[in-house]
Parts: sequence; structure tokens; C-alpha cells
Amino acid sequence: MTVYLVGAGPGDADLLTVRAARLLARADVVVHDRLISREVLDLAAPHAELIDVGKRPGSSDSQDDINELLVMLGRRHECVVRLKGGDPFVFGRGGEEALALSAHGVAVEVVAGITSAFAGPLLAGVPVTHRGLSHGVTVVTGSAVPGATVDFRRLANADLTLVVLMGVRRRGVIARELIEGGLERSTPVAVVERASSAQQRVVRCTLEELGARRVESPAVLVIGAVAALDLGRVDDLVSMYALTS
Repeated sequence: MTVYLVGAGPGDADLLTVRAARLLARADVVVHDRLISREVLDLAAPHAELIDVGKRPGSSDSQDDINELLVMLGRRHECVVRLKGGDPFVFGRGGEEALALSAHGVAVEVVAGITSAFAGPLLAGVPVTHRGLSHGVTVVTGSAVPGATVDFRRLANADLTLVVLMGVRRRGVIARELIEGGLERSTPVAVVERASSAQQRVVRCTLEELGARRVESPAVLVIGAVAALDLGRVDDLVSMYALTS
């Protein structure tokens, strides 16, 4: 009896790992977040029970409730798949679930998934690092957590790419703090909505314009020089090679 903490990737079923697909095919129960695509859930065994524990505004579900559910299911079933978007250990609270299961003597195995922090930008044609433009990448959450809010002023670095997950609601605040920290108002931004899905949309703007742009969750914010690039455009490819030659 094992609970598998499985990363579902950014959404497209083709981006699941082979291990994830095999586990879904023999799962007794699949406990999933609300953003898991239908095509991914359709890979579950015909007999599998699907349980949606996605947090929604006004929902009474808590992480403690989810942990208790996983412990209970893990004690009753041979194969329980806990399916989480992206990679469950990149702001997915996978660590908390693994610790809770282990503390109650339930076997747990982690199956890493493709994180949306890198797949989202790439699917929009944006490389998060590129020689001559960005020497590194910082990934942060944009959610405001009491007592643990990210200070974006300290992350203002024109030599790096900043990737923000769950930052749509606070995008105006994030932009303002980055500008106050020293980033130019004209810094390029790419917002990738619903990456890898048929509804994928890319909004490009400057940091100064970000707060006023209409964008919807789920989305990845990419901030930095690379956000102006699009690997699908020939002229951008020429520009990239000119910059780094």
C-alpha cells in the first residue's frame, strides 16, 4: 500500500512522465487538484475513484483535511495517486503531504513532474536563461502568505530572469515593488496563461504595464530581458544570435 505524490506537469497529458502515466493506469484512487486537465484524468484506470480536493474561494477544505484523507486512503488501498499540477514540490505543498504520510506510517513515493515555472515560459517561446541576456533564474510565489510575503524589491536584478507562480492577483504590487527595487519600467514581461492547453495565451508587456493588463489564472509571470524573445519567430532567433556572438 503506497501513496504516490505525482506531478502532472503543466496540463498537457503528453507532458506526463511515463512513470506517472503507468501509475494512473493502475490507481485505485486518484486525489487531484482542480486544475488537473480532463485528458490527464482520463488516463486513470476505469475502476479508479476520482476525488477532487482542489482549493476554491470559500471552500472549507484545508491542507490538514487533505493530509488526513491521504492517510486514510493510503491505509485502505494498494495504489493511491495524489495528482498535483506541475511538480508537487515547487510551491505544491508536496513536502507537507509526504511528511504527514510518513508520520502516520503510510508508504509514500514521489514522482516528479515538469514544473510550470520552466515549461510555461518555454511553451511560449521564452528561454528562462540565455547567454548574454540572463545569467540565472529565480522562481518565487506571488501569493501573499501572512508573515512570509516575498520582498520583490530584493529580487530586482536585471541580470536574472524572475519567474512568478500564482502571481496574477498581485501582479500590480509585484511590478511596483520591482520598479522600486531598481528594475527599469521598460523591463519586458511575458504572462503565459494555461500553458500547454488549447487555451494557452501569451500576454507581452512591460513591467510598468503589467498591473493594468487583463490576465487570468492560472498563469506564469516571466520578468526580464528574455521575456521579449519568442523562439518561434525567425527575427527573434536572429536577434538572439547577434546578442551572443
